[in-house]
Amino acid sequence: MMRERLDQAIQLREEGRAKQDQTILEQARTQLFDLLAEDPENAEIHFQTGVAHDNLGLGREAIPYYVRAVELGLSGPDLERNLLGLGSTYRVLGEYEKSVETLRRGVQEFPENRALQIFLAMALYNSQNYKEAMELALTNLLETTSDEKLQYFKRGLSYYAAHLDETW
Repeated sequence: MMRERLDQAIQLREEGRAKQDQTILEQARTQLFDLLAEDPENAEIHFQTGVAHDNLGLGREAIPYYVRAVELGLSGPDLERNLLGLGSTYRVLGEYEKSVETLRRGVQEFPENRALQIFLAMALYNSQNYKEAMELALTNLLETTSDEKLQYFKRGLSYYAAHLDETW
């Protein structure tokens, strides 16, 4: 019964997000609050409540839910998304050190997630770690692009990405 209600709230939140409909998102958030009241130690409900807040543009309010979800042992794809949401929210709020720390954990645990890597690159930039930010962004670009001109220069650009400060 709880699982069905959580799935309904998630579906409602996704619909609200897709339609950019604040009313639907508020309904989903209310349902998630009700579920949290019944099961306050449920990591997934905390995670989904954090996402609902983020979807509503309430990033600062999302943070405690994301943090609590991690504390309660969230794992797998939900943890992956949670770390991205938490790290990107910290960045938008100017909490760059927390952002870098959170996103580094995400990249370490989910190295195939390029979104985590790019959000980390932005947080690194914001924390004035320009070289590492550029290296990470360029590496991701070169590993994913099908652009012929970039592919032609891939070997050189890959080298330069890791050696940005070198001159001849």
